[in-house]
Amino acid sequence: MSAQYFGPAPWEGPAKHYGPVASVAVLSDVHANVPALRAVLAEPEVAAADLVVFNGDLTWGVDPDQTVRIVQGLGLRAVCVRGNSERFVRHIATGAYTPANPRQQWVPARHGTGALAFVGSFPFSVVVDVKGLGEVRFCHGSPRSDNEAVTPSTSEERFRELTAGITEQVLVTGHTHLQFDRRVAGIRSVNPGSVGLPYHGGDPGVAYWALLGPDVRLRHTRYDVRESVAAIEAAGDPGRLRIADLLLRPPAPEEIIAEAEQMVLVD
Repeated sequence: MSAQYFGPAPWEGPAKHYGPVASVAVLSDVHANVPALRAVLAEPEVAAADLVVFNGDLTWGVDPDQTVRIVQGLGLRAVCVRGNSERFVRHIATGAYTPANPRQQWVPARHGTGALAFVGSFPFSVVVDVKGLGEVRFCHGSPRSDNEAVTPSTSEERFRELTAGITEQVLVTGHTHLQFDRRVAGIRSVNPGSVGLPYHGGDPGVAYWALLGPDVRLRHTRYDVRESVAAIEAAGDPGRLRIADLLLRPPAPEEIIAEAEQMVLVD
């Protein structure tokens, strides 16, 4: 898709509000990596959280149907936000967008009818009243587009522009697969990192997430990345070589930040 803004759909209206709650576990960019997802959900702090917010890109990976079943198993504790991956799946499945490569055709076809309906129902953003933090805005890219990259180096000027339409003092985004917590332009900007495909400087086999309430705590969980790589290869993912390489040899955050800040809109 061309570089353009993809904000809330005209029919959505104001973001739905939740809370107040004492704790929220934030899991972003799972990318249908089931072993990583299961490992994070097994964490005691996640199991005890009042809500588990999936901050976009739950899908666009090898096992979307199983991922959806796991999330639906959390019942009302699970709150999902639409990412650019969910937008791609919906547009491709409905014929609004023609796949540009084999993987863009392959991934949506991995979704059963129920999974397609589920990921197609996600709202653009939600707001949760978290004790100790107040109202927190969750969106995948930015409050104005699901594909806008917010990084630890986003300038104060652009940050003011992208947050101009919100009143919350804490903004949680995903999309860049980078974990960070910073204050800029009077707002706390948080990214929990990626559960299923993180960009980081450490060893492979680590899923990143965050716990909110009464403060922001950045977390990570180890899992068997070999199981994820084996699943990708067994499924015949057309992008298996690239995805496996990203899992086993994650790119340096500095490279991702430089590229994202240059492009701004990244699909």
